[in-house]
Amino acid sequence: MLLSFIGLLIVAYLCGSLNSAIIVCKLWGLPSPRSVGSGNPGTTNVLRLGSKKAAIVTLLGDAVKGLLPVLLGHALGLSMVQLCWVALLAVIGHMFPIFFSFKGGKGVATTIGVLLGVSAPIGGWFILIWLVIAAVFRISSLAALIATIATPFLGYWLLSPQTVIPLIIVALLVLARHHANIKRLLTGKEPKIGQKK
Repeated sequence: MLLSFIGLLIVAYLCGSLNSAIIVCKLWGLPSPRSVGSGNPGTTNVLRLGSKKAAIVTLLGDAVKGLLPVLLGHALGLSMVQLCWVALLAVIGHMFPIFFSFKGGKGVATTIGVLLGVSAPIGGWFILIWLVIAAVFRISSLAALIATIATPFLGYWLLSPQTVIPLIIVALLVLARHHANIKRLLTGKEPKIGQKK
């Protein structure tokens, strides 16, 4: 079981390293998301490039690459705590992808995927929080930050206290990757959903 767990940590990181935004933009004939807009290879920046379809495919791709390793962990009989560590490695892979010079995205879509894989209720709560905040304020990063901050609490409430540590690390990584967004939010300069940066 330990070997399965260690092997799956590696698989999760490698899956996370497949950056959907970069791949989708190349297939769609769009500029690299790292060279335009916010420079972030993620769903929101692909949307700013003007292609809703490409943005949706990017979102799904980033979520699925996080979901699959966790589902495999379920199939292998890993514990809930082990699944949360697998989830963390998928998010780390997205943020620091070995295939793209360790320069990845901010991890929100992948976090959604891993949370849905770990537990549908915790993933559902994350999405609900994101949707409500996004609908009210029309700011993607604010919705992501609030949903992310809620994640360890959701883990404690819906899963077990032992899952909190990997979920806190996920939350801290996502928050750290949003440091520029946080600065713009504090100064009122953060773009709204659909607004070109």
